[in-house]
Amino acid sequence: MIAVPTPALTDAEILTRLLYRDGLMLILDKPAGLPVHAGPKGGPVLDHHLDALRFGLPHPPALAHRLDKDTSGCLVLGRHRKATATLGELFASGLVTKTYWAVVEGGPAEDAGRIDLPLAKRSAQRGWWMKVDPAGQPAQSEFRVLGRAEGLAWLELRPLTGRTHQLRLHCSASGFPILGDAIYGTAGRGPEAPPLHLHARAVSVPLYPKKPPVTAEAPPPPHLAETLRRFGTGTAA
Repeated sequence: MIAVPTPALTDAEILTRLLYRDGLMLILDKPAGLPVHAGPKGGPVLDHHLDALRFGLPHPPALAHRLDKDTSGCLVLGRHRKATATLGELFASGLVTKTYWAVVEGGPAEDAGRIDLPLAKRSAQRGWWMKVDPAGQPAQSEFRVLGRAEGLAWLELRPLTGRTHQLRLHCSASGFPILGDAIYGTAGRGPEAPPLHLHARAVSVPLYPKKPPVTAEAPPPPHLAETLRRFGTGTAA
């Protein structure tokens, strides 16, 4: 497996990861290992590069949603306050279509289906750490098997709701944890542990009422592309 250290990217390198740009929205291919916000341990974060994405506007863009530090792929940003608020409403109402790729251990018995398991915070102290809870918030995810090989399955995942760690916990609770998941799966935290194999492959945003949705696709990061070769996909770009 290829280790994924926290990338220390330059502003110029961030610009090369821009997938889409118009007057209201940017879509960025966030690298695996890069947090979107600063944490207690410090280090590189996406926030440090937002000023380079102003493209002449007076203020930097803002996140319309979030991706975990170790999740790569399509990240949507609003270019000004009103645009960010509109995008936030689209995400909250479930009108944005998000498609993920994941490699999981084992895999579902069916080739397609829906996971319907409500989720809640595991504790007030660690609000980002979730658990399956019948009294929690509704959470649904659709899955489709794209390939099976060597005790692994390559899944396309579509979250129908937007709960914290939804896909990671839904896969784990269903008996097929995502490869490299040190929180809900079987991966350790040492240097030999595989990186998280979860990638925001595509996004479709119905931002303009009289136009087709804006869509973007992000190529898989190196560690995921390497694993996908086991499924006979080449680089699966």
